[in-house]
Amino acid sequence: MLLANEARLERWERKVEWPMTALAVVFLAAYAWQVFDDHGAMHFTLEIVLWLVWAVFAAEFVMRLTLAQNKLKFLRTHIFDLAAVILPMVRQLRVLRLITVIKLLNKKFQHKIRQRVSIYVAAVTVIVMFCASLAVLDAERHAENATITTFGDALWWTMTTMSTVGYGDRYPVTGEGRLVAGLLMVGGIALLGVITGTIASWLVEKLRGVEEAELETAQELRNLRAEIAELRKELGTRSGG
Repeated sequence: MLLANEARLERWERKVEWPMTALAVVFLAAYAWQVFDDHGAMHFTLEIVLWLVWAVFAAEFVMRLTLAQNKLKFLRTHIFDLAAVILPMVRQLRVLRLITVIKLLNKKFQHKIRQRVSIYVAAVTVIVMFCASLAVLDAERHAENATITTFGDALWWTMTTMSTVGYGDRYPVTGEGRLVAGLLMVGGIALLGVITGTIASWLVEKLRGVEEAELETAQELRNLRAEIAELRKELGTRSGG
């Protein structure tokens, strides 16, 4: 029964992988449009789109939780998914919806191009930087004494924060902006861990392939030497006869 439920969960995750990834892209595009076109004519429509996509994310999470046999274990291992579903209902924490987008897109990149380490690293870094820049700009630009008021400011701040340089000329002054900063700091460390793990895995696979090739070559040499020894023995026998 346990294996059957886990198999159903795996089948469900495979089934919705592409649709959820597509929705993540839609969400990111709508969120970016809304941030760039602040108070534009499409602002309300885009807000509806964002909440509808978030509702789908929430429903899909509930579906996975329902299919999971050990629900407590599932919640413990999907804490960020749970936070991204529950916390955005508080307006000041709405930027946490981007966590789901980052996770989904990262999962897709990791499965498809993990062997191309440089592409994977660049793709994940760009996604995180873009999402963090949008989030901090959305949180900061209308605040009193804000130092991050344009996308250029936000991008610069994100780069200095992710790289742990901390230049200091741009910094968040709102609670939501500081939340983004905290997540970016933790996410930056996690991203470095993912990158390091991916590179290490790639190197291990390459080295394993080299070792296997060397073992095959060594075995072929031993076989060849054995054949040569047999031929010599046979020739010696014939010469002696």
